[in-house]
Amino acid sequence: MAVRRPRRIVSGAQTGVDRAALDVALELGIACGGWVPMGRLDEEGRIPGRYSGLRETATAEWNERTEANVRDSDGTLILSRGPLTGGSKYTAEAATRLDRPCLHLDLAVLPRREAARAAREWIDATGIETLNVAGPRASKDPGLYELARHLLRDVMVGPE
Repeated sequence: MAVRRPRRIVSGAQTGVDRAALDVALELGIACGGWVPMGRLDEEGRIPGRYSGLRETATAEWNERTEANVRDSDGTLILSRGPLTGGSKYTAEAATRLDRPCLHLDLAVLPRREAARAAREWIDATGIETLNVAGPRASKDPGLYELARHLLRDVMVGPE
């Protein structure tokens, strides 16, 4: 059976999980984009130009970008290793406040393949066409980018 995948992936383009989502979309030819803070800023400076399709918010405030990505997507997938904190926690709270579907997968508890299966089932059940992906930035969890990239690839095309 073919894997149903979203038609578009969005994120705030921060280093870490956000960037993993955009990289998987680019690799697989899935449309991507999302809202980013004014100035295209991430924790390392300016978000690279290869991430086209990003729109800048009116301010450099990260919470404005987060709210816009939650609001303008059909659902938000949050990946972490451990409980949600900081911007990831704010993303879950924004989804609740805006009454938008949200799934948090704690990859410290769930094995990658089980997490990918849960994400695929959730995407199917909610009919998500535009998926917002969020999670910790690289400085908060340096190894999570690679884990998120492999997991999101599994979600989009099935297990390797």
